[in-house]
Amino acid sequence: MNKLPAYARAGVAHAWLLNPEARTLEVLHRSDQGWTLVAAHGGDELVRGEPFDAVELDLRFLWGEVPSPAGADGP
Repeated sequence: MNKLPAYARAGVAHAWLLNPEARTLEVLHRSDQGWTLVAAHGGDELVRGEPFDAVELDLRFLWGEVPSPAGADGP
C-alpha cells in the first residue's frame, strides 16, 4: 500500500523509502506538484538525507551490518 498520499494530506514534507532486500534508500520531498525524488542511495553508502542532512548515516546499520569501530579489525 502506498502511504504517500496519506502523508501528503497530513502535511509531511519528506519521506524516506527503504527497501532492505534491494538495500536502497530513496529520499523524497513533497511540494505543491507532488512528491519528488531528491536522492537515491544504496549498499554501504554514507548518506546525508533531507531533512536530516546534518547527520551522516551509514546505511550498513539499516541492513543489519553494523560496521566495526575504527581500528577494531586489527593492525
